[in-house]
Amino acid sequence: MKNICYFSSSVISVSLILVFSFSGLCQQREMTISKDRLLDKIKGGWSGQTIGVCYGGPSEFKFAGLIQDYYPIQFDSSIVAKYYNNDDIYMDLTFVGVIDRLGPDAPVDSFALVFAHAGYQLWHANQAGRYNILHQVMPPKSGYWKNNPHADDIDYQIESDFAGLMSPGMPNYASAISDKVGHIMNYGDGWYGGVYVGAMYSLAFISDDPVFVVTEALKTIPPRSEFRECIQTVIDCYKNNPDDWKSAWFETEKKWTEDKGCPDGVFGGFDIDAKLNAAYIVTGLLYGHRDFAKTIDIATRCGQDSDCNPANAGGILGTMIGYNKIPAKFIEPVKSIENKKQIFTPYSLNEVYTTSLRHCLISIEKNGGKINGDEVTIALQTPQPVRFEKSFSGIKPVAMIGSQWESQTLASKNDLVQLSFEGCGIAIRGESKTDERKLKEYINMVEISIDGKPADTAVMPSAFHDRKTDIYWNYELNQGKHEVTLRLINPADGAWVKVNNSIVYAKE
Repeated sequence: MKNICYFSSSVISVSLILVFSFSGLCQQREMTISKDRLLDKIKGGWSGQTIGVCYGGPSEFKFAGLIQDYYPIQFDSSIVAKYYNNDDIYMDLTFVGVIDRLGPDAPVDSFALVFAHAGYQLWHANQAGRYNILHQVMPPKSGYWKNNPHADDIDYQIESDFAGLMSPGMPNYASAISDKVGHIMNYGDGWYGGVYVGAMYSLAFISDDPVFVVTEALKTIPPRSEFRECIQTVIDCYKNNPDDWKSAWFETEKKWTEDKGCPDGVFGGFDIDAKLNAAYIVTGLLYGHRDFAKTIDIATRCGQDSDCNPANAGGILGTMIGYNKIPAKFIEPVKSIENKKQIFTPYSLNEVYTTSLRHCLISIEKNGGKINGDEVTIALQTPQPVRFEKSFSGIKPVAMIGSQWESQTLASKNDLVQLSFEGCGIAIRGESKTDERKLKEYINMVEISIDGKPADTAVMPSAFHDRKTDIYWNYELNQGKHEVTLRLINPADGAWVKVNNSIVYAKE
């Protein structure tokens, strides 16, 4: 039997340890832990995340399938130096910074505005959420699937670590933080990914058993959601065959690789869907059997977002075992950069270790716990499911217009792009471009008409920071035949809009 908590023997009895072992968190109880041990686990979480993202960085999205065993994965100080400045880390630290300034009860707009105006580049749901906020579409509308075609993407999942690391033994508190921050950029399965990762971090403070952590954390996800079904697939595979992670990977691929939302991935091998990549995190945690090297290697070799998934897996396992038990091969290269500030943030790892401890202690007292000198008593929470949400409800992708490798151009008032389709919705990919010899930046305006009637005007900044991820989407048309026309309203010499492929949707 693995230890469930690192308790003070003077505070808690063996009988309560057995309650946790066999019954899970069946009711709210107390756990006592020293500040030193709490800090060790926090450090394990942040450093484990850093190790994972650097380990998987060189292979990110280079493999739509398995990364085969013979493919070499290098990890040393040079890899850490190259991949340390990463959105998996600086995105987390954005929200840590808001909490540091305004406290855990900071209004959602504070998180959203700092996120939207930060200097770093963003992609997918994050960028769509940023664009929405910059155009006064605030959370939770900024992440809602009808306003954000990337709502089910992985984005909040990769940046939710902070919520669990400030909520030891309190998964519902982590979920409350995720409710606020996660809806800036995600909805439905995309939001559930962050809720689940946050809950796993939270429970990693009280258990060193990956089976317990992944299973108990799943109780925060509504039973009828596809996200929960997907993760349960991996858990069931592990119960049936705990030594063959590839069998779990194949079963997951068979059932859960149909991406409905992300216009970049539908009808392609690219899959940034949160539930699929979360399944890879869980595959690493279960089949890694608490071996740090094996855990991040499996999470990486599952493919797709192969730096984000080992980052989450490494951070969760690092929280379970603590900083001091991460193997020297991995922790020594991280020690060399612990005083280096993460790009776009005021924090180094050493600074975020102590900052997170401070946030932990605030959260513990806020949720009924107590601090007595070096002894911290946490009021443990029984995981409760968050509310049910479902993106792209009642519709399915049925066709792709054009090719992912070809595009049409809007550069003058005489240029038109016309699309014919049969269905109830469409998502049109594209981007605004400029010739920097003539124009550094420009905001192209694209008029969209449907069936001869004006439908929308797409504001398309060419600046990467401010760009719109997709030209247009509408999932609420009447089922039937439709004609879409795109026309540039304000042409300028040196500016144009590329219109890429489109995804057509029909009612299920």
